[in-house]
Amino acid sequence: MASENNGSTAVETPRKVALVTGITGQDGSYLTELLLEKGYEVHGLIRRSSNFNTQRINHIYIDPHNANKALMKLHYADLSDASSLRRWLDVIKPDEVYNLAAQSHVAVSFEIPDYTADVVATGALRLLEAVRSHTVDSGRTVKYYQAGSSEMFGATPPPQSETTPFHPRSPYAASKVAAHWYTVNYREAYGLFACNGILFNHESPRRGENFVTRKITRALGRIKVGLQRKLFLGNLQASRDWGFAGDYVEAMWLMLQQEKADDYVVATEESHTVEEFLEVSFGYLGLNWKDHVEIDERYFRPAEVDNLKGDASKAKEVLGWKPKVGFEKLVKMMVDEDLEIAKREKLLVDAGHMDAQQQP
Repeated sequence: MASENNGSTAVETPRKVALVTGITGQDGSYLTELLLEKGYEVHGLIRRSSNFNTQRINHIYIDPHNANKALMKLHYADLSDASSLRRWLDVIKPDEVYNLAAQSHVAVSFEIPDYTADVVATGALRLLEAVRSHTVDSGRTVKYYQAGSSEMFGATPPPQSETTPFHPRSPYAASKVAAHWYTVNYREAYGLFACNGILFNHESPRRGENFVTRKITRALGRIKVGLQRKLFLGNLQASRDWGFAGDYVEAMWLMLQQEKADDYVVATEESHTVEEFLEVSFGYLGLNWKDHVEIDERYFRPAEVDNLKGDASKAKEVLGWKPKVGFEKLVKMMVDEDLEIAKREKLLVDAGHMDAQQQP
């Protein structure tokens, strides 16, 4: 909490308060770090689970009994439960709301389309309506950020900008398109300060292990130390605009600091295939990916997205944002982290404390 001393009186500036859904995810953890650095009080909504899934934010968690130090607080809620969303808005009274929560795996969305639509599309609508009704009843101004996705562009050829037509190719992407237009609608119909961030693929060592980039680097570490021999993948020619998640959360924050709410594409403006990712990552550890990678048809999607490459000129011009981490640096960052994890795993295996669970 900042203070200014003007003669005999000290004026304290209250902390900004942010509410983050999806706080335990990759983006949620990086965003929370950023907001805490900027002096925010951060409240995260988490789903109840029999297993703790807070490993990405454990390093910044402080027991709430340490009231003066615990500036990140967690609350149980769910995007499928409208009452919990409105209740926490009324209790927390946030200045900014970041909706990052989603069933975010494209391939899995084909397996559980109903659930994906309920959380990603209707969940965003529930949160928007909770924010709108809260602002009406309280008279407060709340700024809202909706996490969009480059998957919304789908089959539309690159480069893709804010004016590029959407052509979603999965239940996940179609749900994100719905959430995008709900956000635009609430901005236009109710004057809500609501922004869509159309973020192209963003990765990090905190990426989920069933996403292709992390699947590659995780397997690569295990292959390097002898715990695994093969890696099974699908379409190696799929091309994506890959950036660093830590860079992208800054763009989210910048959107809500503008005078006018708007929508922005966030991207590196470079596109690389899965095969290129393999070449850089395996080559970094002196290995040939062709000796270890096999194609498995089960990893091909029912409808493929061939090439995503963003045009982030608006974000650069209006927000003053640009990525700091390039493709090769990102890949090597992920490989370094997963190699260390594999080395620790190898120690446990060699000591007989765990099975290798080796793939073929």
